[in-house]
Amino acid sequence: MHITLPEKRYYSIGEVAKAFDVNASLIRFWEKEFDVLQPKKNAKGNRKFTPEDIKNLKFIYHLVKERGFTLEGAKTHLKEEKQKSLETFEIINKLEHVKAQLLKIKEQL
Repeated sequence: MHITLPEKRYYSIGEVAKAFDVNASLIRFWEKEFDVLQPKKNAKGNRKFTPEDIKNLKFIYHLVKERGFTLEGAKTHLKEEKQKSLETFEIINKLEHVKAQLLKIKEQL
């Protein structure tokens, strides 16, 4: 999964939900369920997600939506094998991005 977000320090929940093509309520639900998601809140209570939060959301999305983990299974996986799995996920994500760029270049030739 490749999401497109501009380079910023903080993202609103609307921007994040739109990038992941899910409802904002799902993002709020995952925030309650997964301890790794800790967006900052301003005085009004609006959530501001950091790039680190986005990386964790990508991994959670991958586990739950793409690999079909249950929420409990995803929580367990995050706790037990977080570092190893996250590194593998990031490498795969980068390789998919490179592949997409190469296919785009191939089409232009």
